[in-house]
Amino acid sequence: MVEDLKKAIRDVPDFPKKGILFKDITTLCKDPALFQRMVDILAHRYIGKGIDLVVGIEARGFIIGAALAYKLGAGIVLVRKPGKLPHKTHKASYSLEYGTDTLEIHQDAIEPGQKVIIADDLLATGGTAGAVAGLVNKMHGKIVECAFIVELDDLKGREKLAPAPVFSLIKY
Repeated sequence: MVEDLKKAIRDVPDFPKKGILFKDITTLCKDPALFQRMVDILAHRYIGKGIDLVVGIEARGFIIGAALAYKLGAGIVLVRKPGKLPHKTHKASYSLEYGTDTLEIHQDAIEPGQKVIIADDLLATGGTAGAVAGLVNKMHGKIVECAFIVELDDLKGREKLAPAPVFSLIKY
């Protein structure tokens, strides 16, 4: 089943800059049956685990996070780039394979002890997800797992997320 998902992911050379081979999940998401299968596989991991919130990372993590939250009967929390959230926020800056960035989360988005899944499309160096995990930890949320569609093993991003567990549907 996962092999069909992998075949649907498009490679885009030199995006967002020269030398990067971008794994584009939009081709997977546009296929209704494959998108549903992807969400179902992820959701199956967390059914019965009392997940309170799914934290979706801008922007593809919103797609995955919202679908997963719906399937689990959980809430969705959005982590966005600076200036996009209307209320008081916590910020985290981080490095990624092609630069640096900052993300924000509403200060009241996670209550202490809430069980959280962090969801995004791709785990590369772990900078983005690591920054989000830091925000969740700052708010005393309990990270159940960090869930990704794709993981680029050679970049060792899961090491930056330790001790949080990591699950990826597809590895390259």
